[in-house]
Amino acid sequence: LALRNCGAINPEDINEYIAVEGYQALAKALTEMTPDEVIQVRSRSRAIKPISRLNLAAVIEARMTDIAEYVWREICDSGYSKKLGAGIVLTGGVAALKNVADLFSRVTGQEVRVACAEIGVQTESLEKVSTPNLTLAVSLLQRGAKLGACPVGVFIPSAKPEPKPAPKETKPLVSNISAPYIPTNGLYNRHIAMWQSHGWYFEPKLDRWEWQRARIFQTVEDLYTQSYVLPFLVPMLENAGANVLMPRERDLNTAEIVIDNDGVLSGNSTYVEKVGDKKWMKGNGTGFAHLRNVYKNFENPFKEGTYRAVETIKKGTETTVEWIPEIPTSGQYGVYVSYHTLPNSADDALYTVYHKGGETQFKVNQQMGGGTWIYLGTFGFDAGKSNAYKVVLSNRSAKAGKVITADAVKIGGGVGNVARGESNITSGYPRFCEASRYWLQWAGVPDYVYSDSKGENDYTDDYKSRGIWVNYLAGGSEVNPNEEGLNIPVNMSFAFHTDAGTTLNGSIIGTLGIYCTSSDNEEFANGSSRYLSHDLTDLIQSNIVDDIRTLYEPNWSRRGMWNRSYYEARVPCVPTMLLESMSHQNFADMQYGLDPGFRFTVSRAVYKGMLKYMSNRYGTPYVVQPLPVDHMGLVFGNDGKAVISWKESTDPVEPTARPTGFILYTRTDDGGFDTGR
Repeated sequence: LALRNCGAINPEDINEYIAVEGYQALAKALTEMTPDEVIQVRSRSRAIKPISRLNLAAVIEARMTDIAEYVWREICDSGYSKKLGAGIVLTGGVAALKNVADLFSRVTGQEVRVACAEIGVQTESLEKVSTPNLTLAVSLLQRGAKLGACPVGVFIPSAKPEPKPAPKETKPLVSNISAPYIPTNGLYNRHIAMWQSHGWYFEPKLDRWEWQRARIFQTVEDLYTQSYVLPFLVPMLENAGANVLMPRERDLNTAEIVIDNDGVLSGNSTYVEKVGDKKWMKGNGTGFAHLRNVYKNFENPFKEGTYRAVETIKKGTETTVEWIPEIPTSGQYGVYVSYHTLPNSADDALYTVYHKGGETQFKVNQQMGGGTWIYLGTFGFDAGKSNAYKVVLSNRSAKAGKVITADAVKIGGGVGNVARGESNITSGYPRFCEASRYWLQWAGVPDYVYSDSKGENDYTDDYKSRGIWVNYLAGGSEVNPNEEGLNIPVNMSFAFHTDAGTTLNGSIIGTLGIYCTSSDNEEFANGSSRYLSHDLTDLIQSNIVDDIRTLYEPNWSRRGMWNRSYYEARVPCVPTMLLESMSHQNFADMQYGLDPGFRFTVSRAVYKGMLKYMSNRYGTPYVVQPLPVDHMGLVFGNDGKAVISWKESTDPVEPTARPTGFILYTRTDDGGFDTGR
C-alpha cells in the first residue's frame, strides 16, 4: 500500500495514508476482533509474528498516551493551557481510535471532543465525509475551491489579499546618496529587523559568562550564524535598497571611539560646532552621555546627557557639527550616529563620512529612530587624528524651518561594557559576540525591552528581547500604532538559527521554517493577517531548499513548516520567520555548512525569499541581484596602461539575475576604495 502510493501521498502525513485505506489491519484489530484473538504482524526483520489483540491495544494505548502528554507539554510551554475555554478538538485518522478522546481528557484534564468536516459541506455529502480521517482532504478541497485552479509548484499566498498601499511620503531611515545607483521597487524603502541567533551571555548560577550553545565542528551556533548574516545576507539586502536593523553589534572591530557633545570619556577625539545662518541650541530633554566605561543593572547612557538642535535652511550659509575621531589603529570601522526625534524633525538630515576612499553622504530621516545607535556603514580609517577623517552633519535641507538634532557618534564595534552578577563582571569578549540583551542596553533601549525578568535571567531575557525590540522599533508607526517606540515602519523580522540533532545513518536533517498565527485573533497590530508570516516562511524556505538541491545536495531535506508559538515567531507585530537553516550538530549537514560558498548560497536564497515576499505583498516588480563577476583578469600593455577584464556569471537558479551594467570601484596604493562609478 505504501509503495503503490509513493509520490502520491505525503509520507510524513498519517492522515493521507489513512485516506488511501492505510492501517486497515489496525482498524480491524480494534473494531472487529476480540481481546484473545491473535493478529499476524510483520516485525522490523520482516518476519511474521503473532500478537494478541489485547497486547496490541496496550501498545497503542501507551503510544497514544505519550503523544497526548507531548501535546499537552507543548500547550503548557506556549502559555495557552489556561486559555482553552472550549477545550481540545481532535481530528484526523488517529482521532477515529475508540475512546481516544477519553484518553486525551485523562492526560490533559481538559474537555476533549472529536470533530469532523461539517462547515461548508452540502447536506447530501455530509454522510460521506463526516469521519475524522477525511477532515484534511475536505479542508484541502475547500481551500482549493476558494483559491481557484493553479499550476503545481506555484506559490499561493495563504493570507487574505491586501490592497496595494498608496504611495507614502515617508522616506527610508537611512539613504546612501553617494551610491552609484539607487534601487527601485523590490526592497527599496523596506525596513527589515533581523538577528543571528544567540550570543555570549552571563549565567548567574555559575557566576560566569558562557556560550548559549555547545561547541562542535570547530564553531558554536552563537557565532556560526554570523558567518551567514554579517558577510553575506546583510550586504545583499542593503545593496538591494533595504534598511537592516539588528539587535546585536555588527562591527567586528574591537576598537571603539565614542564622540559626544557632552565630552569624550578618553582619548583626543573632538566635537566641533560651526555656526552659519542658524545657531546650535541645547535640546529639550535627555540625550547620550559617555560617563563611564562599565554599565551596571539598568543604567542607560542615552538618558544621562544632552543633545543639540538647529533649524534647517534651504539657502544661505549652513551650520554644521563635526565629530573628529582619534583612530587607535588603521582598519575598517563601522560608523553609527545618534540624534533626538522631535515633532518637527527633518526627514533628510545630511551626514557626510570622510574616509580613506573619499567621502560618502547619507540622508537620515530623523522623524524616526531617535535615541539609539543608527548604523551608516563601514569605512577605512588610518591611525591617528586628522581632519581628513571625520563625520559631518549639516543643517541644509529640502525644507527650511525643520529641526536637525545632533548627539553622539560611535566608530567601531568595541568590547562588551555591560557588567553582570554580584561581582559586576563584563564579558571580556568583542561586543559582536555578545547576546542581544547587552547591545540593547548600550543602545539606549528601555529596560523592559531587554530584561523581561528584571535582571534575574539573562538567558530568557536574550531570546525574549529580540521580539519585543521589533515592536519597540515599530512603535508609533503605521505598523504598530498603539505602542510607543522609534516610529520605524518595520516590514518584517527574521531570526536566523541553526538547529541541534543528529542522525545515526549519515542522513541530512535539513531546513525547518517556523511561524506563528495563533495570537491576537490571527492579526497584527495594523490589522494585517498573521498568515503573512506563513507566506514569508514558505518563500524563504523554498528558495533555500531549491538552491541547495540544485547547487549542492539533491537530497537536502525540507523538514516542513511549523505553525507554533515560539517566542521569537509569536511576539513580533510584523510578519516573521524563525529559520532553522540546518543542524550544526549533524556531520552530514555541516560538511556543507563549513563551506563559505554554501553559506553564500543559503544567504542569497534568504535574500531572494525576502525580495519575492515583499514584491508579492506590495505588488511591485523585482529583479534579483546578479552574481559576482567571474574570470577577473589584468593585462599590462606596452604603453604602461593596465586593462581589466571580467565576465558576467550566469545564475542557473535565477533567470532575472542578469547584469545590465557594471560598477567599478578603485583605490590608489593603500587607500580606500571609492564609492564606485
